[in-house]
Amino acid sequence: DLWLGSELMFFAGLFAMYFTIRSVAGDLWHERTSHLNVTLAAINTTILVISSVWCQLGVFKAEHGIPHRTGKLLEVGKWGMREWYSLTYLFGAIFVSGQIMEYATLHEEGISLDSDAYGSMFYMTTGFHGLHVIGGLVAFIFLLIRTRKNKFTPAQDSAASIVSATGHHDTACARTVPITAS
Repeated sequence: DLWLGSELMFFAGLFAMYFTIRSVAGDLWHERTSHLNVTLAAINTTILVISSVWCQLGVFKAEHGIPHRTGKLLEVGKWGMREWYSLTYLFGAIFVSGQIMEYATLHEEGISLDSDAYGSMFYMTTGFHGLHVIGGLVAFIFLLIRTRKNKFTPAQDSAASIVSATGHHDTACARTVPITAS
């Protein structure tokens, strides 16, 4: 709980920075947000939100002691935690790829970390979020390896829940800044 609380406070600080810059640099804000690809941001956000659903389905399976599928791969109803977490990982990786594409486009248009206050705020908030997602992806890899090598235990159920909490926190913060920018 302390870790999650500190994460929430950190992201609250980033949101405070976002609202402060938006309120004091209205002209810059209006000019820079016109460069955002809202469609890409919405698609990317949808991908991350869906990954949160897959993640929670994995938690439900972990809570019921079902670490892996009990049927064939295409029998989704018989999937276990590993299959749901693998799908979560895939969607998270797609999200990060979309964020990299967005960064490349904005950089080509002159919006960078050191271009102005908007660029600094944009890259710091979305960059820290992206790093957080990448950290979650690494945690998923470790959890998947751990549950594959050892017999599934209640401790792994707890680990699955903790990794999931990180994923849900990422979804709660997902792309709020770019979507509310316009």
